[in-house]
Amino acid sequence: MGPVINKKQHDRIMNYIKIGQEEGATLLAGGKSRPDKGGGFFIEPTCFVDVTNDMRIAQEEIFGPVLVVIPFEDDADAVRIANDSDYGLAGGVASGDFDRAMKVARAVRTGSMGINGGMAIAGDLPFGGYKHSGIGREWGLEGIEEYTEIKTIAWPVEQAEAAE
Repeated sequence: MGPVINKKQHDRIMNYIKIGQEEGATLLAGGKSRPDKGGGFFIEPTCFVDVTNDMRIAQEEIFGPVLVVIPFEDDADAVRIANDSDYGLAGGVASGDFDRAMKVARAVRTGSMGINGGMAIAGDLPFGGYKHSGIGREWGLEGIEEYTEIKTIAWPVEQAEAAE
């Protein structure tokens, strides 16, 4: 695993790790800065358990090696938890039952969703999120259309008939 982009982001991620602990989440693994790993700003891959969906580490985009684990009762509860966020860039579902995974994937409000490790990141596919994770799309035909201007021209039907 590589370093995070810069010291500012390193410090931001370390602050989220501190916030998680202060809010009552249990640090299961990681959570330390690792300057001994070479040049750059390394942070151990970090995992929190005993997380509730109202905690900042569950609700805010950390953009670092921090995973939060939130238990759920059933598929509907998992979808409710996933959709209870201001963000919706991407998500993933892991299941031995493909039809069940597809049902969950369709219900979660994200711009892209992977099932069992599937990834949809390619220049010919649209990429973008829902809610506060962006408006519009990049890449693919939809991304190209972001750079076009559409014009609608309307005229009365009788003029169109006369032109024939």
